Parts: sequence; C-alpha cells; structure tokens
Amino acid sequence: MNEEFTLKSNNKKIVEIIKLLLIIGLLVLEVIICAQYASYYIANGGIAKLVSVIVCCVSLAVFVTIDFYAVSNFAADMVFFGINSALLLALCILTGNSYLSALYCIVLTQFYISVDSLKLNGILFGVSCGLYTVSFITGGIVGMEEGASAYQTTVRIVGDCIVGVSILALHFVITNFILTFYSKNKQLRFALNEADESKARLKEVYERLSRTAVYEERNRIAKDIHDNAGHSMTTVIMQTEAAKLLIDENPAEAKNRIISANIQAKNALEQMRKSVHLLAGRQRASSLKESIEEVIAQTIDGTELKVRCDIEDVPVGEEMCRFVLNTVKESLANGIRHGKATAFYIEMKKSFSDLDLLISDNGRGIDGQIIEGFGLKGIREKAETLGGRCRFSGEAGEGFEIELSLPLDKKDKGGAV
Repeated sequence: MNEEFTLKSNNKKIVEIIKLLLIIGLLVLEVIICAQYASYYIANGGIAKLVSVIVCCVSLAVFVTIDFYAVSNFAADMVFFGINSALLLALCILTGNSYLSALYCIVLTQFYISVDSLKLNGILFGVSCGLYTVSFITGGIVGMEEGASAYQTTVRIVGDCIVGVSILALHFVITNFILTFYSKNKQLRFALNEADESKARLKEVYERLSRTAVYEERNRIAKDIHDNAGHSMTTVIMQTEAAKLLIDENPAEAKNRIISANIQAKNALEQMRKSVHLLAGRQRASSLKESIEEVIAQTIDGTELKVRCDIEDVPVGEEMCRFVLNTVKESLANGIRHGKATAFYIEMKKSFSDLDLLISDNGRGIDGQIIEGFGLKGIREKAETLGGRCRFSGEAGEGFEIELSLPLDKKDKGGAV
C-alpha cells in the first residue's frame, strides 16, 4: 500500500479549514499582545519596542501563512521553523513571554500536520521545548522588573517555564493522537474499500466460473443422455425390427422379441433415473465390474449377440466409473448400429498405475479414415481430460477396436464406486 495516510494528503478541505483557524488564532493572539503592550510602551517612551513587537507579529503571521500555503517539502518546512522560532524568541524578549506557549502551539500544529512521522514530530517537539525554555528564560531575564529579588524572578521563570512546557506536551499528545486516529481511520476505510472492490471482482469471477460450470455440466448431461438412452434405444430398435420380420412366420418368437424390447425400454428408464441420481450427487451402490456386466446382460438379452469379457474388479472414483461405463455402452451401441457387429470382446484390467480398457467387435470395420462422431469425439476428449489416452482402430471387414488407458490417481486407486 503506497498511499500515505496523512491529514494533508487525504482531505484537503479539512486541512484548509484547520489552516484558516490557526491563522485566525495567531492573528487574534498577536492583536492581544500588541494591545496589551501598546499603552505601556507609549507611556514609557518605548515606541521603538512597540514597532519591533508589531513588526515581529506581522512577520510571524506572514511566514506562517507562507509556510501553510506555499511550502510542500520537509526541508523548506525546517527553514521556516527556524525563522518562526527566531521571531518567537524576539517576541519573548520584547514582551516578557506573554502567550508564548500558545504561539508555539499554533506554529507546531502546521509541522505536525505536514510530517507523516511520529518520530519526527517527537524530535520537533523536543527542539521546540528547548527553544521555548531558552526563549522563556531569556525573556524573563531581559524583562525582569527593577527591585525584584533573584529568588522571586527565578521561581517565577521556572514556574512559568514548567507550565509552558506542560502546555506544549499536552498539545503534542492531543494533536498527534488526533492525527494518528485520523490516519488509522483512513487506512481502515481504504482497506474496506479495497476489500469491497476485491469482493466485487471475486463475485464477477465466481459468476463467470459458475456460468462455465453450468455449460460444462450441461454438456456432461447431454453426453450421459446420449450414451445411456442411445445404447438402450438401439437394443429396443433391434428387438422391434426383428419382431416385425418374424411376426408372420414365427409369432411366438416375435412376441419374445417384443417382450425383450419392453424389458430394454424399462431398463432405459431405470438408467435415466440412475443418471438423475448421479447428477444429484448420489453415489452408485454397485462396482464398475458389476455395472459393466449389467450393461452386457441388458444388451444381449433376447438377442443373438455374443459378448466375451475379461473384467477385473478395479476400484475407481465416481467420475472415472461413469466415463468407463458410458464408453462401454457407446462402443456396444456403435458396434451394433453402425458396424452390424454380432460379437464383442471386452477386457478391463489394472496395469501398474493405469486402468486399461479394450473393446473390440467383429463388425464391418472402417473403410478409410476414421471419422469421429459425437460419441467417439466425446470419449477422446473425456479421456484427455482425465489425463489418459485413447486409440480407435479398424479395417474394412475386420471390425472396430477402442483402447483406453486412464491413470489411477490417489483418489481413484482407493475410491469406492
């Protein structure tokens, strides 16, 4: 925080009011001093002394005003402090110390406001006390009344000196307490403003992140619906298409196919409910192996599909479980719908710190370059997001193959599904 929290640098209006009040107070005191000693000097032929007092008062008022409104650096302030101290010394000698402590307080107030350091203000206070004492003693000696004993003069000077130093000390404590309180209050207000601005910026960032999170969640929901509903509806379509072909030649078999399609539709509804529960944050009760076996059983039920599998029970986290399960569903659905596959091989195992998944079919394969649709593209992007990799391969008439390798982090290694 580079901003200096001084009264002078933070609230010009207040400073201007204080300066004006100090100058008015100085002029009032000088008028009182001149009026107090005018009749005495005139009556005793001390016109020269009266003129000297008036010149000192006017000079002090001029230099204080210049210092208040035209000086802005510490070195110049010290020069004016010396000049003002000399004028105060002269007034003390000429007038016998009247109102000297009040004049010192007015002059010192300007320096306390200008200097943003309690240590420097303390040094100025100490120097001022020394100058005041010297001025007071000098003025007391010069203005000593004729016939007064040395003892009486000493007692008066010492007593008045103690009172004057006490006034300067009280002025120092009160003025610097007010300035320190004001400075700390400004710091607190500045910190609160910064906190409010930071809060506003954080709120804006949070809202942007929330919108991004909503967008990502929407895409994930779309993919879950695509994988779950797509797989189940593919099976239902296959069963109903087969039933249409068999309804005239083999009504009993067609009926079985319709019953199987009905079961698949119910399973699709159940899968959608599970997806909703999953999105609501509820954990799955079954393991990844059991979930894959359930998907395979639902797929081959009432069909002539053959699925051979070699699946290890690998504990993984919720996100990876959902991704692997959706990949199996997508692979089976694509193999049946696009590749016209009749047999699949699924292998899942743990290899060192990775989870390896292999899904191959005996479908028509790929003639030419592999074009990634919504499903395959989603599999690749999600695998990369999880820090893994995937590979798609296939040849015409040789089927299609998907290989996944996903790192098992600390959470996924021991996480229940």
